[in-house]
Amino acid sequence: MTRYKSVDGVISPFTAEEEAARDIQEKAWADSQADRNMALLRRERNRLLAETDYLALSDSTLTDAMKTYRKNLRDITKTATSLDDVSWPEKP
Repeated sequence: MTRYKSVDGVISPFTAEEEAARDIQEKAWADSQADRNMALLRRERNRLLAETDYLALSDSTLTDAMKTYRKNLRDITKTATSLDDVSWPEKP
């Protein structure tokens, strides 16, 4: 499919070089999808951990259920590859 560009209001088709460059950009974007998915997963995991960080301070004692919950959150990147296939642990 031919791509088009607009330069100073004039629409014209991409040159062969521009097509090749855009193909490289699109491939790089597609190839990095897994990395972007993992970044989103880690961001959500970190947010959930931060919600319970105050419980892990030295002046409080974590329940076993909370220890397990936090461990499961930390380990989530070992099994999940994106937010779509993650099974989040239930917060106690």
